[in-house]
Formats: sequence, structure tokens, C-alpha cells
Amino acid sequence: MTTNEHPTMGTDLTDEQIKFVLQGITVPPQPQIMVDLQMEQLSPNCSLQNIAKLISQDVGLAGSVIKTVNSPFLGLSNKITSVKQAVNLLGINSVVNLVNGLSIRGELSDDNIVAMGRFWDSAMEVAMASAAIAKQIGFFSPDEAYTLGLFHNCGIPLLMMRFDNYMEVVHHAYQDPDHIITAVENKQLNTNHAVVGYYVGRSWNLPNHITRAIHEHHQVEKIIDNDNEDHQKKTLLAILKMAEHICGLHRILGDTSEDYEWQRIQEAVLLYVGMSEYDFTTLSQSINEMGIGVSQFV
Repeated sequence: MTTNEHPTMGTDLTDEQIKFVLQGITVPPQPQIMVDLQMEQLSPNCSLQNIAKLISQDVGLAGSVIKTVNSPFLGLSNKITSVKQAVNLLGINSVVNLVNGLSIRGELSDDNIVAMGRFWDSAMEVAMASAAIAKQIGFFSPDEAYTLGLFHNCGIPLLMMRFDNYMEVVHHAYQDPDHIITAVENKQLNTNHAVVGYYVGRSWNLPNHITRAIHEHHQVEKIIDNDNEDHQKKTLLAILKMAEHICGLHRILGDTSEDYEWQRIQEAVLLYVGMSEYDFTTLSQSINEMGIGVSQFV
């Protein structure tokens, strides 16, 4: 992937730059989700609510639906950030046509399906945990927290398809106690999943503060310490990092028992949201009791 010339990139990107970096690459939909959606379409009780719930479980499908509803064609004055809003605006016929179009774009090989299983599982878990945390701390938009949780690692499957050794690089990154994860990726691949995820988010027409949060989700301490940064983005990133730790992303993606990133940023994150370590432990337990993040202990 030729992103060497944009290792950190600026805020403003042209459509040409986005197309250049993402040329021909899409985040593939999860096969089982496609099956579930097809079954829902055939059900006599098929509803927009059920379709939105299914689409919200998959990064690729959710991104495509949000991209469609945020396209200039619809001319919305404000960008949509949640799948539920997007599905309600598009209507059931348009959503079904969009999903069917994606389902015939091409099937993944069995090897890719297995390799991406951890990504799909972790994306859904972190999204649910993020929404739960947002509600617990009184953040005004749990939907946006869910969206960031679902999409923040959307660059991972693209890099998995491009680099055969990508998950080995990810393991090294999570197991490095001294460097941030994206810095390790940059050194070995000349790009990282946060940069690629930013481009994907832009191509999906996600709101700017969400795409920037995707890009900066491994620079949280620096963002929180910057008085000029947007409060909304800071809070979303703090929520995301708490959700990642609660869901044990360091175990799932990094194959390590130590969450070195959380150790570095925990004090700053908890101080920003006004939470003690005891409060966070209690919050973690309550989220685990919802069935979220418990898979890491199995």
C-alpha cells in the first residue's frame, strides 16, 4: 500500500487522494451477517429495525449504508452517523437493494474468513461496550460512540489483505511496551491501520470528528492533553479506549496479557472523564455482566 507519502496526513483530503490510497480495496462484509440479512428479507415480519440491527453488527455493511445516505445525491444538511438513522432515511427497498448488491460483489476465501474472524468479533464487542460506557457517563450520543467503536479498526482487514504478515506486525505492536501501536506499524509497513481507517472513513462520508478520531485513536494521551482539541472528540476517544481495555483487545488482536497502551493512558483517560480506578473497575464489571467483553476470559 503506497501511503508512504502520507504517514500522518492532513485534515483535508481530496477525493483523488482517497481513491489512490484505497484503490480497489473494500472492507468485506461478514458472511454470516449476509446470510442473516437475506433471511430477514424473506421473513413476513421483516422490519427496518431488524435490518438496521443486523447491519450495525458489520463494519463493511454499516460503512456502505452510511456512505450512501451521506452521499451528495441525497443532499442532507447534516451528516448521518448511525445505521438506524441511515436505514430509516433510505427505506427498506433501497437498503435491501444495497445489501444485495454488496453480496454479489465477491465472496471471501475460507482462509480470509477465518483470518478476519477476530476483527469482526472485536469490532462488535468494542462498539457495544462503547455505547454502554457512553450511557453510563452521560455522553449525549451513544450512537456516535457505537459508530467509532465499530469503525475505529476498519483499516485492519484492508491491511490483512494487502500484507501476508500483517497480524504478526500487529502482535509485535501490541507487545511493545515502549512505542505506540501505529508507530510500530509505520516502521515495518510504512503505513498503519489508523491512517488507512481514516481514508476509509472519509470514503464512507463519516463526519470529520469521527474520521479524525479513527486516525488518532492510538494518540489519545496527546489529544487529551491538547487544550485546542475538540471536547466531543476527546470524550469519544476516552470512551473508545475504556471499551478496548474492557473487551481485552490486547488479548484478542495483540495476543498479549499486558495492555501496555492502557497502562500509558489510563491516568489521563480516567482523569478526563472524572472517574476513579475503583469507578472504572465497577463499570467494567457491569459491562461484563451484560455479556460484553467476557470472551477474553474464556
